[in-house]
Amino acid sequence: MSDTLTKLTYQTFQQGKNYFGLAHKTLSTRLLNFISPVEQQTKPIPTEVLPKLQQRLDNLLEIDWQDAERGVYPTSLLFDNPWQDFFQYYPVVCLDLFQMWERAKQKRYQDFPPNVETSAYPSYYVQNFHHQTDGYLSDLSANLYDLQVEILFGGTADPMRRRILAPLKEGLKFFADTSTQQVRILDVACGTGRTLKMIRAALPQASLFGTDLSPAYLRKANELLSQIPGELPQLLQANAEELPYLDNYFHAVTSVFLFHELPAGVRQRVIEQCYRVTKPGGVFIICDSIQMSDSPEMEPLMENFHEIYHEPYYKHYMTDDLVERLEKAGFENVKVQVHFMSKYLIAHKPV
Repeated sequence: MSDTLTKLTYQTFQQGKNYFGLAHKTLSTRLLNFISPVEQQTKPIPTEVLPKLQQRLDNLLEIDWQDAERGVYPTSLLFDNPWQDFFQYYPVVCLDLFQMWERAKQKRYQDFPPNVETSAYPSYYVQNFHHQTDGYLSDLSANLYDLQVEILFGGTADPMRRRILAPLKEGLKFFADTSTQQVRILDVACGTGRTLKMIRAALPQASLFGTDLSPAYLRKANELLSQIPGELPQLLQANAEELPYLDNYFHAVTSVFLFHELPAGVRQRVIEQCYRVTKPGGVFIICDSIQMSDSPEMEPLMENFHEIYHEPYYKHYMTDDLVERLEKAGFENVKVQVHFMSKYLIAHKPV
């Protein structure tokens, strides 16, 4: 297949995912207004924001294609999607909407059934983030998560995740001639393993590690990662505030979509732990939501996200200075990138 045809196929593939996400949101909103209205105090989105949002989306897809074309990761990764899970669990996602609506209406933000154990987790984690049934603490939640996130981001969650791969490979060049060890990479709050799967595709010889607080999500990650070639990543249940690894152990550490769900003080402790376990000369990469400092024109979308979804720490996150936090922990040469609705901080540990 020619590059032009492959690119056109990729664009069509992504547009299809985007339209699917929009169709689902439109349908669910209409059902909500018809069946169980929930009053939301949201800011109207100015009309001038919409073309800017479309331009951001176009730019994201273009750089995603360019990174694949220049060999940062295989082109096949552009088309990777858990279709079997999506078809299997989409009806469940639709049925689950009724519970989510009722939970939102009654402001039940820490609503868990008796069979879900919550006592072993920090209080900030025991939340129905974005009104999700069982929070992050059940197999049902783990099975629905990737589909729910793709719907939320209009099919762009994976392209946004992939934006960590180019700076990750660039950051590892420091060790190309100085280390005889196999490269070790840790993904903090690895969830269902989507990011680790992408890192494996880009760096097939690396030794991969992942931590998460949720045993259910780790089971889902194990299921996903055991299906791909190469060494199986080592997954551990662990709190990112106290990573169970030696100092200076990893050549690189990544964290995707974690920090907006942490209280301010916890953010700092997690960053300090990531600094501790990163080798001198290593790189730490954060992917998370955009912030006011880099995307003031997107304030209505950020405010709406805070209002519509239960994200109790997002409002503070919007204005938090993550660069200052990284530098306070000891990182230097912090670079910032923005792609679509995500922000990336690439920080280096001094040699």
